[in-house]
Amino acid sequence: MLILAKAILAMMIGFILSVIFGLFFIPILKKLNVKQKVSAFLTLHKKKDGTPTMGGLIFIIPTILTVIILLLLNKIQFTENLFIVLFVFVAYAFLGFLDDFLIIKRGNNEGLTVLQKLLGQLFIAIIFFYIFIHNGNEPVLNIHTLGIKINMGWFHGIFLLFVLLAGSNSVNLTDGLDGLAGGLSLIAFLAFGLISWNATWVSGSEDIAVFCFILVGSLLGFLFYNTHPAKVFMGDTGSLSLGATLATVAIITNHEVTLIIVAGVFIVETLSCIIQRIAIKRFHRRVFLMAPIHHHFEKLGWQETDIVKVFWVFGFILSMLGIAFGVWL
Repeated sequence: MLILAKAILAMMIGFILSVIFGLFFIPILKKLNVKQKVSAFLTLHKKKDGTPTMGGLIFIIPTILTVIILLLLNKIQFTENLFIVLFVFVAYAFLGFLDDFLIIKRGNNEGLTVLQKLLGQLFIAIIFFYIFIHNGNEPVLNIHTLGIKINMGWFHGIFLLFVLLAGSNSVNLTDGLDGLAGGLSLIAFLAFGLISWNATWVSGSEDIAVFCFILVGSLLGFLFYNTHPAKVFMGDTGSLSLGATLATVAIITNHEVTLIIVAGVFIVETLSCIIQRIAIKRFHRRVFLMAPIHHHFEKLGWQETDIVKVFWVFGFILSMLGIAFGVWL
């Protein structure tokens, strides 16, 4: 029951700080002219042109502040695993911030190049792997539910890099409708909060669980401003950080396979882009009216709010299946 009380306290503090921070931060973004430039291809979203971006800071800063508050109150311990999660959370947020800053400065959608972003993600992933291994973790893929343990050796580093890159970019691609990426991330972190809570064989898992619940509260506060019609967008500052952090939590708790289930909607969004690109380049045809797939449904005439609700429902169902796979099966 103690961790349940911690989880509720963590969510409450994260939510309250996020809502309060958003009240002051959004007007500052408007004053500084930190606005989103909507792509010319998204004709249905032209009315959103000029909406403040970098809103990811609305849940990033309150999450960090809540962690500090709970540490000072001695409600959680600063474990090595918590340090790794916080490092990835902040590092990817900084990378996304640079991308958003360049986009705003140039007045178009050209921030960091694909190569620059990839190198930045690679650099962070290498540091993560170094800390992860020197923290006493073994280079193994442990599918606890199925009783499978695979020693991956040096290939484990490449595997972790792939998981981090896939995680960060999948949320980034999904961030295209009001509340879509934020809501799906909230559901996914809630699932991993419960999974981490149960991961008693992993040292420091309780503190990872509390971090997940903090982020759930902060994301809930962010959605107060990000649901349709959005008053602010999270930008790459938020999306890159969320995806990479979700992947990190899965790695630390030995639930990389569970991540495939919980992040199913993110994966489908990513696959839709890959399929579309291959189809156009190879066969000169489109599989979807527009990719990622949420834009395909927009082109079919679906309302934005309906698409978001349907995707949230599928995200919730997949997260429940992920919890069942990772905890109870």
